[in-house]
Amino acid sequence: MDPTTDEFAVTIKRALLSVSDKTGLADFARHLVAHGVELISTGGTKKMLEDEKIPVIDVAEVTGFPEIMDGRVKTLHPKIHGGLLGRRDSDSHKSAMRIHQISNIDLLVSNLYPFVATVKSGADYDTIIENIDIGGPAMIRAAAKNHAAVTVIVDPDDYDKVVEELAQNGEVPLKARQRFAAKAYARTAAYDAAISTWFAETLEFDEIPYRSFSGKLDQVMRYGENPHQWAAFYKDGSDRVGVATAEQIQGKALSYNNINDTDAAFELVSEFDPSEQAAVAIIKHANPSGVGLGENLVEAYEKALRCDKDSAFGGIVALNREIDADVAEQIIKVFTEVIIAPSATPQALAIFETKKNLRLLLTGGLTDTKADGLTVKSVSGGLLVQSRDNKNVADCELNVVTKRQPTAQELADLKVAAIVAKHVKSNAVIYTKDGATVGIGAGQMKRVDSSNIAHRKSKDAAKAIKQKGALTEGSVVASDAFFPFADGLIAAVDAGATAVIQPGGSIRDDEVIAAADEAGIAMIFTGMRHFRH
Repeated sequence: MDPTTDEFAVTIKRALLSVSDKTGLADFARHLVAHGVELISTGGTKKMLEDEKIPVIDVAEVTGFPEIMDGRVKTLHPKIHGGLLGRRDSDSHKSAMRIHQISNIDLLVSNLYPFVATVKSGADYDTIIENIDIGGPAMIRAAAKNHAAVTVIVDPDDYDKVVEELAQNGEVPLKARQRFAAKAYARTAAYDAAISTWFAETLEFDEIPYRSFSGKLDQVMRYGENPHQWAAFYKDGSDRVGVATAEQIQGKALSYNNINDTDAAFELVSEFDPSEQAAVAIIKHANPSGVGLGENLVEAYEKALRCDKDSAFGGIVALNREIDADVAEQIIKVFTEVIIAPSATPQALAIFETKKNLRLLLTGGLTDTKADGLTVKSVSGGLLVQSRDNKNVADCELNVVTKRQPTAQELADLKVAAIVAKHVKSNAVIYTKDGATVGIGAGQMKRVDSSNIAHRKSKDAAKAIKQKGALTEGSVVASDAFFPFADGLIAAVDAGATAVIQPGGSIRDDEVIAAADEAGIAMIFTGMRHFRH
């Protein structure tokens, strides 16, 4: 059949309705009946229609065979699948249907057992298995294949579209049937992906030969990273707190870069326990421009901003506590694209309302940075899949490898620097002092360059607050991976660092340790690398 034109009219005379989510179904069914459509149904769907006084025929009357095996087998029958798959333009198909007394089914409405919801509920293994739909996907795929003649609906949001088409045209046109079919196959693919992922996680079958990932469209964006690129945001349905689960209180729609950067900001700030200290992270182009800890959010924000005030312009601000009026007043002094936090007071909301284009996201809590999960990155011809980097310096056995031990203040700052380094593009070198970043070097090909760039930027930051020298004087420094040579460490010492934390593991570790001892600084090995590419 030519996919651009209908060869014959497709009037919906007979429909099969079998759904788990019954939202809007009764009204839709009434519209179908009003258009002279005969309804077939089964199980809970049939009972709901009968309760609504809507005429419906039991599937068992059509098949001549009762539901068996606790409902596992009810629609898996030639009179159902023949009615969905029979080609209206094939004499042999029409002949087979006459011989076997199979009638056409022109519309299928099915939306599958709630497998994902059952998993989320914490149900046991056997209950989850029973919520794997078999008949639904089989019918959906059959109807979608035969979209030349059959309309398949898998989403209650599409009921109104069918009603509109019937009211205007008396039938659903081919172009609409094609789109419904595409949506149907996407739905069954996502359903099977959820099932296979659950099996892989439950059985700890990491190396499962085929990996499927799915998401549901949340928004189509004006463009991607650049104006010539198409982009959209798909949610994966997980409950992990973050950008995908946040409520947008105000502002324009989030862009591709907004979502990417806001996710990076919130992941970083969630590393810090709000019951211990307030934390603020300012992100620009997926890298922190400043991170600060304090007794309150105002103190934390001022520390974060001081590190690189210029880069904060047009950036993302993430906070680990409820936003109050005091910090809101400070944030709006700098042009900010997005703010994300667990919550905000009514007074803070009123302040943000004065900045109509400011996007404000409230999450209801912090993300679980220790949660298991997978990250996926596309490459030419495939996907790179790995477990989420869900560890930080708190999970490490800290080994002091120098003659000098770090002081208590140095150790506290080293831990902050190590956490921030995990969230900075490699090669990453982070200077911190008094619970705040004072120099950040990111994404350089040589680690020594990251040390030097962070120092230079700290001089600019010191100049901005009319302070002589560099903010890195008297700081500590973290590296996301080992120093391959002593030069990067020596550059940090020259910048004013008094203590270093790094993974260790270089063939030149002895050389680097010797350089640290010669400089009289303390150095800790963590044994854990945090590359971020």
